[in-house]
Amino acid sequence: MRSLVASLVVLGIAAFSASQVAPSAAEAKPLKAGDTVPSVTLRSASGESVRLADALAGKKTVVVFYRGGWCPFCNRHLAELAGIQGDLARLGYQTIAISPDRPEELAKAEAQGKVEYRRLSDSKAEAIRAFGLAFRVDDKTFETYRDQYKIDLEKSSGEAHHLLPVPAVFLTDEKGMIRYAYTNPDYRVRLKGADLLAAARSSK
Repeated sequence: MRSLVASLVVLGIAAFSASQVAPSAAEAKPLKAGDTVPSVTLRSASGESVRLADALAGKKTVVVFYRGGWCPFCNRHLAELAGIQGDLARLGYQTIAISPDRPEELAKAEAQGKVEYRRLSDSKAEAIRAFGLAFRVDDKTFETYRDQYKIDLEKSSGEAHHLLPVPAVFLTDEKGMIRYAYTNPDYRVRLKGADLLAAARSSK
């Protein structure tokens, strides 16, 4: 019996590793400093395919994962990061912000004002899975978002996977290696701009 239980546990771990979808934000296993940025394909606000490797090639990059344009915590964080783009650029960094929002949602956000950094769509959840950030929103929470807060995750992403990323910030070097990683399963807690700048200055 013990061997059977052990085998089931191993199979469960293997299945989780293969799908890279955690049952909750707290159980996600994000990539960390020293890991290489995975090969994934995203889409621009105009719907064009963008290989993340091409977008990062030869450039130090701040890669930001956020939950979507519907999230007020994300929007405040993105606004704070927009305010330090000049400082990041002087340190040699570009910024790419990735969310599950479909391209049409990104286009709406970009139409509302000047965009200080590049936004890319991960509506298929390919990137958040590969980065170990993906978790599944349970049915009760999905329905609460939709019915009480008028946040329709399926409409935002154009998909029915009900996946969101743990908000995260990665600093990558010119070769696509992660030099710094910040994640927090509590979506209300975000990396401060000053702390990001400090990490960018010290990152080699």
